[in-house]
Amino acid sequence: MSESRTTTHTVAVNFGDCDPAGIVFFPNFSRWMDAASLSFFMQCGVPPWRVLEKTRGIVGTPLLEIHTRFIQSVTYGETIQIETCIEAWHGKAFVQLHRVMRDGELVCEGRETRIFVTRDATGKLKSMAVPDDIRALCQAASRPRTEIPP
Repeated sequence: MSESRTTTHTVAVNFGDCDPAGIVFFPNFSRWMDAASLSFFMQCGVPPWRVLEKTRGIVGTPLLEIHTRFIQSVTYGETIQIETCIEAWHGKAFVQLHRVMRDGELVCEGRETRIFVTRDATGKLKSMAVPDDIRALCQAASRPRTEIPP
């Protein structure tokens, strides 16, 4: 099995992201990791979810579980980078690892378990197998990117 690509999503921390003590309010890390998840797929060459829903019925990758470990505080005026990769692929689920870095130092680490979903005939979301072509785009490789067919 090939390793996952690692992408970087940069966040400028604003005053409004912090609590009265000037420390980033912890739910913001989840919000930023969610944005990093989407950024990961886009940087790997996966079309936006709205396009995949129209062309293939793939609605997105909702979150099933999250584990976050905070190591250092972050405050406004700082810039953080979120390094994201796929830590494990399963039949219908995958685990995404987010390493939140400041000046090369780990400040927070999060793991998200997500699934790919589509809609059934009634419009209800249902899980689906991880698409092979999307998994291939997310693998670390020296080969050129391939396009996902419509």
